[in-house]
Amino acid sequence: VQLQASGGGSVQPGGSLRLSCAASGFTFNTYTLGWFRQGPGKERDFVSGITWTGRSTYNKRSVKDRFTISRDNAKNTVSLEMVSLKPENTAVYYCAAHRGSSYCPAIIQYDYWGHGTQVTVSS
Repeated sequence: VQLQASGGGSVQPGGSLRLSCAASGFTFNTYTLGWFRQGPGKERDFVSGITWTGRSTYNKRSVKDRFTISRDNAKNTVSLEMVSLKPENTAVYYCAAHRGSSYCPAIIQYDYWGHGTQVTVSS
């Protein structure tokens, strides 16, 4: 099983980034997917999630309307479009897969994790 995140980088406040995560080794379209982040000195927490059909998405309140999660079950990829980035969005971002069809913000329920990609927002 692999989840390979990419697309991180350094941007100025107000900038945009698109994170992508390529998955392999499991039946992708039967898993709910999530993006999590871990900022400096902070615990890892939920950012955004999408159910296995892609019909339902969920965002952390602080990123609502700025972050958009999407998935392509034909390509086994999940993406996180981030706009209007703020310094407090600086973190390592992780994609993860949960074997289930429902919304799932709990870290402990995720079965597979990628290695993370660094996002730095700074002027």
